[in-house]
Amino acid sequence: MRHRIPVFVVAVAAVCVLLGSVQRPEGGSDAVLAFGRLPVLAEGRIKPLDSVARSTLLVIQGRQRVMRADRTELTPDEWLLDVFYAPEKADTYRVFVVDNPDLLSLIGKNDENLAIHYDKAAEQVMALIGFLPSRQRRMSFSEIAPYLQQIEAQEKLAEPVEAQSRTRFQSAVVQLYGNLSHYLRLRRALAPEGTRDFLGELLHLQESLSDGVEAVRAKEAGKPHDEAKAAALIAEGQKFIGMAESTDLLAIPPDDGAADPNAWHTAGHALLESFGQGFVSPPVLAYAGMGYAWRNHEAPSFAHIVQMYGSGLEKRFGPQVRKARIETVFNAAQPFYAAMIIYLCAFLCAVLSWLKWPEPARVSAWGLVALGWAVTTAGIATRMWLEGRPPVTNLYSSALFIGWGSVALCLVLEATYKNAIGTAAAGMIGFATLLIAHHLALAGDTLEMMRAVLDSNFWLGTHVVVVTTGYASTFLAGILAVIYILRGVFTRTLDKATADALARMVYGIVCFATLFSFVGTTLGGIWADQSWGRFWGWDPKENGALIIVIWNALILHARWGGLVKQRGLMCLAVFGNVVTSWSWFGTNMLGIGLHSYGFTEAAFWWLSVFIASQLALIAVASLPLGKWRSFRAPAASP
Repeated sequence: MRHRIPVFVVAVAAVCVLLGSVQRPEGGSDAVLAFGRLPVLAEGRIKPLDSVARSTLLVIQGRQRVMRADRTELTPDEWLLDVFYAPEKADTYRVFVVDNPDLLSLIGKNDENLAIHYDKAAEQVMALIGFLPSRQRRMSFSEIAPYLQQIEAQEKLAEPVEAQSRTRFQSAVVQLYGNLSHYLRLRRALAPEGTRDFLGELLHLQESLSDGVEAVRAKEAGKPHDEAKAAALIAEGQKFIGMAESTDLLAIPPDDGAADPNAWHTAGHALLESFGQGFVSPPVLAYAGMGYAWRNHEAPSFAHIVQMYGSGLEKRFGPQVRKARIETVFNAAQPFYAAMIIYLCAFLCAVLSWLKWPEPARVSAWGLVALGWAVTTAGIATRMWLEGRPPVTNLYSSALFIGWGSVALCLVLEATYKNAIGTAAAGMIGFATLLIAHHLALAGDTLEMMRAVLDSNFWLGTHVVVVTTGYASTFLAGILAVIYILRGVFTRTLDKATADALARMVYGIVCFATLFSFVGTTLGGIWADQSWGRFWGWDPKENGALIIVIWNALILHARWGGLVKQRGLMCLAVFGNVVTSWSWFGTNMLGIGLHSYGFTEAAFWWLSVFIASQLALIAVASLPLGKWRSFRAPAASP
């Protein structure tokens, strides 16, 4: 029976993952799902509208769920359809996060009107103890709209201030203003502001376009003309200019099926071209038809227009449409969220194996880690295919890859030592790195276009992968050292055999990390020489990479020279976490150098907390040996 428990645990987890990947989103009809698969050009790449909706919601509210006032849930695609075609409804959805007290006061909010009142006694109790929110932290556009002028005025004062020097209020204002601008650009992407029947207007324009263009040309040439037709067409042109300039969503594909991103246009730009072509762009008419059917709740008409437009796109843009379809499935499956839950369960099983049921819990933990690693591998491979790039292209993908590489090493360690230490470390690192990746995704599209200097698959596949593997292995050594310290101080499970095994693990991983960090840093210098004409420039990121190499070498020399024993080795390995986190995140927030991605207050705060926690662990590990519980035999079972 005990041998069957791990098989059962892993099988249940695998079934849950499969069901989650094929589960149909609640509330989403086939037509809405098909609409979400339509490709557009946004943020430099062709992506499905589903990705536009999800990334926008993550940026402006930190989650993908949208709740109506009656507490029913909208899918991201349904929310985007309302933004495009029913803005009066979309404006009432609470999707803008506002936490800063001064900013709340600016938009007329106080404790009284922010309080959430629950009808059921059970919900009131849950809100009282913190399981349900007691205050509203998400606002609708309708609530914020009366204060747009005040917000814009404060944003103009805060924007020139460097991010590191802004107050919390200034940072909150800049973020809210950016989110509101993002929302308004989407709202104006496919129809002019305030239009009730855009399809009818376009059909009327189609009928009058030929006569109107002739009237305008005659007016420009000083010839007799129909003034009313000329004035009407000029007014339409002004409206379309506003559409073209107020959005960055390029939803209208080129007529010839070209894959060139520069050939895609906004709806407003395509309508302006209608004056020269003599007819309204068919894709614009299709989107307007979808809008008419959506606003009037004509589901069959909406489904028919989406299907016809999608079929036409597939004939001309087959590869892009297929890739958009796969990306939509990938979005709905959320493999990294599933893997995060699996890693957490694996960590709990590993800890349980130290306390009770050693073998069943240990094997279950190993199986769960292997499953989580396989799910993460599938997610990373899908991202690579979608992007056409190696696994690491930005900070988000580096978090995925560091976790993936660390877990792979942990699987090898566990297969070698069979003591649940590798699976515990894998659970901790896998969960933590995927959690970091989730928060990095709040900045926007994670499959963004590469910066020009980084546009090299060869160097992305060599320097970036190798140096990131060095990060992963250095972190793994530090996490193993953390396990050594925690088990030695707070439990009686660190006997001599376990301590010796951990010491061998840390030593071997540090050797591995030294090699990869050195080779990766050297390859980075060669890439820098090709890109910027110098091998080394003492850039903060370059210094951070060098410090990792030096620190790992220092650990090895201190161990070889007998300067440190087991506990000293562990303290040095834990400080390796500080060094690596500084190179990975800290240098990006300095605001200087060729590798700086910008200061963010949240990242700085969490980095500071992490560094403080590692220093605290080193201090605990430095307590006199008599204070430890290490090397004591576990209490005998009764």
